[in-house]
Amino acid sequence: MLQINNLGVEVENKKILENLTLDFEIGKTYFLLGKNGSGKSSLAFALAGHPKYKIVSWEINLDWKSLNKLTPDERNKLGIFLSFQNTPEIPGINLWEYLRIIYNNFLTYNNPNSKPISPFLFTRLIEKFLIELNISKNFLDRDLNVGFSGGEKRKIELLQIKLLNPKYIILDEIDSGLDIDAFKIVAGELQKLKNNDNTLIFITHNFGLLEYVNASWVFVLENWKLVDSWWIELAQKIQKEWYCWYCKIEESCNLKDKCI
Repeated sequence: MLQINNLGVEVENKKILENLTLDFEIGKTYFLLGKNGSGKSSLAFALAGHPKYKIVSWEINLDWKSLNKLTPDERNKLGIFLSFQNTPEIPGINLWEYLRIIYNNFLTYNNPNSKPISPFLFTRLIEKFLIELNISKNFLDRDLNVGFSGGEKRKIELLQIKLLNPKYIILDEIDSGLDIDAFKIVAGELQKLKNNDNTLIFITHNFGLLEYVNASWVFVLENWKLVDSWWIELAQKIQKEWYCWYCKIEESCNLKDKCI
């Protein structure tokens, strides 16, 4: 279980989360909803260990182990994966080498008696996932995410998830930068990745995900605090009632065509 107990977080001495308590159980799928500025992405960064996000009260526990003082790479090796809203391009970092290094680091950290996998065996391993995701092998020779389309970047993140098999997969606005066809592919692949040994946490405004993902529980954040939580029926209710309420608050809203 990933537990957040009365969490308080600050960025540059500005409070962005306050007294937040949430539990994410293994084997379930969660939707984290809220208006812009409500603290959704801030929570994701705090969970992943972004150095700007300072925990000022209480703690985050993963399987009863405190994450407060762990670095981002240590949290990742314990099973936390964050899919960025805007995936960065990193020139000079070869994709194949990057994937091999993170896989070997993950392998040896969680299995101290294991040896790093050879380049040959790693290539055979990764080729299977490339086929499943319909990714060209030529992509492995390119720099990390450089020149990739939005859909291609998401597929590379899915490739990393398949490779590392993390326990807690945090997905921050994964529809960002995707057209409808790419969005359907990514959503479908995520549903395939779901099993009883992992947890998906969707941070989203896009209720279209509900057509492709079977959510277990919904959390709603507002003004950096949890204001509501319920079964999937809450998301269905918000889907029907949210848009008019949303448009009344947001000055610029791209959802007006869906208002009831």
